[in-house]
Amino acid sequence: MSASKIYRSPSSLTMALLLLSTSADAAETSTLVLDPITIKSKTNQGSTRPGALREDIVKTESISERRIERSGATNLTEALEKQPGIAVQVECSICNVRNVLLNNLPGRYTTLMIDGIPIYSSVSSAYGLDSVSVWGIERIDVARGAGASLIAPEALAGSVNIVSKRPTQDMARLRMQAGSYGARLYEGYLATVLENSALTATFSKNQHDSVDESGEGVSEYTGYDRKMLGLGWFADDLGGFKVRGRLDIVDEQRSGGALGTHYNAIKADQSGNPFDFSRGRHGSPFSNGWLAPDTGAFQPYDQGRAGLSEIIFTDRYQLVTSAEKLLGEGKLRLAFGAAEHKQDSFYEITTYKAKQQQYYVEASYQFPVADWLMTAGLNYRFEDLRSHGFSAANNTNVKGVDNYRYRTPALFLQAYRTYLDEKLEVNGSVRLDHHNVFGNIASPRFNALYHHTDEVSSRFSIGRGFRAPTSFFEQDHGILDDIRIIRMLGKPEKSDNLSYALSYADERLAVTSSYNYNRIHHMAILTPGVADPAGGSGTVTLFENSPHQVVVQGVDINMSYQLTPSTVVSVGGERFHYEFAPGTLIFSRPEARAFFTVDYERGPWTAYFRLNWTGPHDLAKFYDYENNPRYNFDGSRKRDKSPSYSTTDIRAEYQVNKRLALYAGADNLFDFKQTDHENFLWIDGAGGIDFTHLWGPGRGRYLYTGFKISL
Repeated sequence: MSASKIYRSPSSLTMALLLLSTSADAAETSTLVLDPITIKSKTNQGSTRPGALREDIVKTESISERRIERSGATNLTEALEKQPGIAVQVECSICNVRNVLLNNLPGRYTTLMIDGIPIYSSVSSAYGLDSVSVWGIERIDVARGAGASLIAPEALAGSVNIVSKRPTQDMARLRMQAGSYGARLYEGYLATVLENSALTATFSKNQHDSVDESGEGVSEYTGYDRKMLGLGWFADDLGGFKVRGRLDIVDEQRSGGALGTHYNAIKADQSGNPFDFSRGRHGSPFSNGWLAPDTGAFQPYDQGRAGLSEIIFTDRYQLVTSAEKLLGEGKLRLAFGAAEHKQDSFYEITTYKAKQQQYYVEASYQFPVADWLMTAGLNYRFEDLRSHGFSAANNTNVKGVDNYRYRTPALFLQAYRTYLDEKLEVNGSVRLDHHNVFGNIASPRFNALYHHTDEVSSRFSIGRGFRAPTSFFEQDHGILDDIRIIRMLGKPEKSDNLSYALSYADERLAVTSSYNYNRIHHMAILTPGVADPAGGSGTVTLFENSPHQVVVQGVDINMSYQLTPSTVVSVGGERFHYEFAPGTLIFSRPEARAFFTVDYERGPWTAYFRLNWTGPHDLAKFYDYENNPRYNFDGSRKRDKSPSYSTTDIRAEYQVNKRLALYAGADNLFDFKQTDHENFLWIDGAGGIDFTHLWGPGRGRYLYTGFKISL
């Protein structure tokens, strides 16, 4: 966690701390926890414009409420998707498990926080991130790098912090939207302002049909019915504390594979062939099966709709709250988070049910010591997962295949000060976690910010973070037919990170370029299908540390320019280099991406245009063709490299009057789909089928229209 810039009067840091309570934006915004609030700004880098950075020492990019709304995003993953340095990766073409990637590292290394409180794990992130609504939030802060958050060392790639919006006036908003593929959205936001406090409520119902673009009857885009309810509270003075909190409830049903929402009928259909495998690119010579490439033997498909379907029901209850108070010469912060996450899943005849509980407690104190600003604190993290299910391959009930229980108390300390007449800011931090499985783990970090001029600044960061691996959801939920997962993990995953960013911002232009280096040690990997060492009849999966390091390096640039009073143009790009052994990074990533957006606002009209270019994926390397070649249904080899491609999104809105606005838009306007070039489905040499050959969009052109009412 970085320390925001403070410009001190000659008196002392004590005066600056006393001013914290009267900062102009203190009542309306929430910084990442433990950070002092900026009192005075020399530059324009606190802007949420693309290419601009916040005043934090750590490179922190913000996506504002306005940018989110203009893009047409309805949840967290849509808001983050296609941003420079950020990607949302689909890791299963049937169930659409999605993860947020920072610096192109695996999604399990990104920590999601709500108002600075980490309350998500790998299991809850697998499907839960799609259920985080973006209504009622002020902004999304993204900090990249291992240990970028002082309170979340497991963020080996960085952290994403959702900042709730403290309303300043009574408000009621309603949005209704209809789109292609049976999409429907009903969303509302209510806010009431009381004396020195405020209450909010959000609700959302979002549904979408499953989509089969290749025509064989197996979807590439998962259908869902998602319901969300959120309650928020804010108190400016509750016994001297400034309090904020929220309660979120999620109920989601999603289904991929066989089309339709008759879930029980799909689960019961476990014989015969309802699909046509001769359809689509490189289709089979046969509608009811394919030839095994190694032997040429015919492989009939006879497991019905259930055999290629995944149906997941998710229930989640989540509470986060925090309180801050000026105490003596410093500031006291208390925080608490709790979540219960239930998952009832059907994976190609196999079933999996899990219940996870998480708790987070934090207490910290920020205080001046001579020329230093110190932050000291402690927190306690609790994670508990219990699961059971049925293995179709072994025809047996399985209990606790991925159970774990983690208890992690920690102490942390951060020191901040300025040098060279406040042109140079530095902070150093260290935290010590006592993990009940992996023992004592230290996570140090150093950050520096140098102001070359009022407009130009450099940021340098170096640090280490750790992460305790949790379950198979981190990599592959397709191993459920193994009766046991044998944990052979002797060490936590660790990451060394180094980054440098050079940024410029004035009234019209904002540009940031950066370099990031990430080296992962002891990466957790899965080795499925191993003979049971205990002599059982089934196979087991080994959950172990890889002996190989993974290195991901990247450079990126992001820039916006106020072309006219009504038009902002943004451009960005990134390029990455990967060093890894086969079996570690198991989902492919592109070598390069580029972005171009135009944001227009004049009179009652607003418009948004976004062009995203994605470079080739080295599929042979990521998917380890040398040891595990992949084939199409017609027996031809899968592509060694994917083609580069681009997608275009547009949205326009017209404000009819103070209360009513109409809008319409299109995502993937020119209808690019991976299935036009290559199927998501693939077979191995023995003729076994899988559905994780992923590199492009699974859904084609999506059109939508809707209206918003504000009261």
